[in-house]
Amino acid sequence: MAKIPINIKTGNTEQPESQSSIIVGIDLGTTNSLVSIIKDGEAIVLKSSSGHKGLVPSIIHFDDNNTVIVGTQAKGFLDSKPDQTIYSSKRLMGKSYKDLAAKEAVLGYTIIEGQQEDSLVRVKVKDQYFSPIELSSYILSNLKVEAENIIGQTIEKAVITVPAYFNDVQRQATRDAGKLAGLEVLRIVNEPTAASLAYGVGIDQTEEQHIAVYDLGGGTFDISILSLQDGIFEVLSTHGDTFLGGDDIDKAIVNHWNQTLKLPDPSVLRLAAEEAKIALSTQATFSTTYHDLSLKLDVQTFNALIKDIVQKTMTACAQAISDSGIDKEALDKVILVGGSTRIPYIKKAVGDFFQTEVYDKINPDEVVAKGAAIQADILAGNRKDILLLDVTPLSLGIETVGGLMDTIIPRNTKVPHRAGRQYTTSVDGQKHLKVSIFQGERDLIKDNRKLGEFILQNIPPMPAGIPKIDIHFILDTDGILTVKAKELRSNTETQIQVHSQYGISEEEMGKMLVESLSFAKDDMQKRALIEAQTEAKSVILASEKFIAQNKEWLSKEQQSSLINHVQHLEEKVRNGSKDEILNTMDKLNEYSRPLAEIALDKNVSKHLKNQQLD
Repeated sequence: MAKIPINIKTGNTEQPESQSSIIVGIDLGTTNSLVSIIKDGEAIVLKSSSGHKGLVPSIIHFDDNNTVIVGTQAKGFLDSKPDQTIYSSKRLMGKSYKDLAAKEAVLGYTIIEGQQEDSLVRVKVKDQYFSPIELSSYILSNLKVEAENIIGQTIEKAVITVPAYFNDVQRQATRDAGKLAGLEVLRIVNEPTAASLAYGVGIDQTEEQHIAVYDLGGGTFDISILSLQDGIFEVLSTHGDTFLGGDDIDKAIVNHWNQTLKLPDPSVLRLAAEEAKIALSTQATFSTTYHDLSLKLDVQTFNALIKDIVQKTMTACAQAISDSGIDKEALDKVILVGGSTRIPYIKKAVGDFFQTEVYDKINPDEVVAKGAAIQADILAGNRKDILLLDVTPLSLGIETVGGLMDTIIPRNTKVPHRAGRQYTTSVDGQKHLKVSIFQGERDLIKDNRKLGEFILQNIPPMPAGIPKIDIHFILDTDGILTVKAKELRSNTETQIQVHSQYGISEEEMGKMLVESLSFAKDDMQKRALIEAQTEAKSVILASEKFIAQNKEWLSKEQQSSLINHVQHLEEKVRNGSKDEILNTMDKLNEYSRPLAEIALDKNVSKHLKNQQLD
C-alpha cells in the first residue's frame, strides 16, 4: 500500500509573523534536547510554551493515524506502545545494523538490516521505514516550531552539537537532519567544546589550556580531553560508552527493589527509580508508595548500587588521559555535563580521580546548549574574542549510484581539511571507476555544480562489492581541492586538483543554499527512493545468482517461490514507493535467509570433503 503522509504534531503550529532571523544553539541529545539563544549578552535556554524547564525528551511516537508526536507526550507511550515509540535515535545516526546488532535486544522497536554489511540501519514502524536522519529531523522540527513560538521570530539557522567521537558520516547525518527540519546548519560543534565555551574557556585566552569534560547523560557517557590555545579547540582524545548513563542507574535501583518484591514485570518501577535517583541527590532517604508497593532507599545503599557504573566511567577517564598524551596534573579545568553528574557520589568520584575541583555551576543539562548559542553568536559576528578559521562555503562530494550526491566535506567545514570515505563497485568485473566531483547542497547531483571528474583505471576484475576504493578530499586554505582515489587491494591510484569555489558568485551561492532548504523534504524522499531501488537491484541480482548456483538441490517449489519474490520486487522497483520496495525486499530476505544457510552448510561440507588430513 502507498505510504500515508506523515504529520508532525508540535502543539501550536502557527508560525510567527516576524520575518527577522536568529541563529540558535541546539543540543540534540540522546535523552533530551533543548534550544538556547543569546539574550542581552547571556546564553539562555528557551522554556517551552507550556512552562516546561526547556528539556524536550528525544522521543518520537507514531500513532495509529501516522501522526508524529514528539517530546513529553511521546514519552508516555514508551510502556504502552514500545514498537511505535522511538527513543535514543541519536545512537543510530550513521550506524549500520552490524554496529547495533548486539544492542538490538535492549531496544523496544524494530531495526532493519540492509542488504550490504555496512548499510545504514533503518527503523520499522508498522509498514513504514525511517532513517535515523528522518527521526532526528522530527525532533529538530519540534524544537524549531516551539522556539519560534516562544521568541516570535523565524528561525532559519542553527549550530548543532554532537559528541566528540562522532565520525564524518554521523556529522553529515546530523546536518541532513537539520536541513530536513528546515534549518541551515552553520556549524557542527563538539559537545565538550560547547561546554567549555559556556564556562568562558577560550575567551580572552592566549595561553595553552587543557580541559577535561566528563559527560554522563541519560543514555550515554563520554570523557573528552581538549587542548585550547589562541581560541582554537582541539580534541586530544575521547572515550566512553554509548550505552551507559542515567538509565543504567535507574535499572540498578529497579533490580535492587525487585530482589525483595519479586515482581513479574519489574519495569513498572522505572519511573519510581528515576524519582528516587533525583531525590537522593539532595536528601539522605527516599520512600514512596507506587502501584500499592512500599518503596524505600537510602543514600548509602544507592551509592553502593551505582559503584560499578561509576567505576566504568573512571576506567574510561584513565584511558582518555592515557590516549591524550598529557598527565592529569596538566589539566586546568574539569567540567561536568549531563544530568547524572548532579549525583554527589559521582561528582566526588570525578573530583577524586582528577584531584581537582570540578566545574558544575552551570546547569549540567543546559551547559552544552548554552555553549552552542555562544558559538552561534560568534558566527553571527557578535563576538570577536574567539578565533574562527576560514570555512568552505559549499559542500563537496562525489556522484554515487542513482545520481546521488555523497557529501565528503560539508559546507562550513573549517579549512584546511582532509576527509575520506570508502566505496566499492556496482558491476561484476568492473575495471574502471569514474569519479565525478560536485559542489552544492542538494541530494541529487543534477541540482549541484560539477567541478570535474577523473577515471580510476586498471582495477583488478572482481565481483561487485569486493573492491575497496578509498576516496580522499584534501582542501587547502586557498580553496584548492585535491581528490585522490585508491583501490586498496591492488594499490591502483590516481588524483585530480580542482578549485572548489569554481567562480560561484555570492548570489549564486545564496540561491543554492535557499533551494537546499526549500527542497529538502522532496530531495530526501527522492534520495530514499533511489537508495531503496539501488539496494533492491542488488538483492535481485544476488537472488538470481543464488538460484542459478543452487538449482541442483533447490526444490521446484523453492525455486518457483524465490522467482515469484524476485519478480514481485522487480515490479516494486519499477512502480512502488520506498516503503513498498523495502517491505517486499524484507519478505524476500526472510524467505531466502534459511535457504542461504543451507547453501552455506552444503558448501562447507563439500569443501571439507576435498581436504586431506595430515
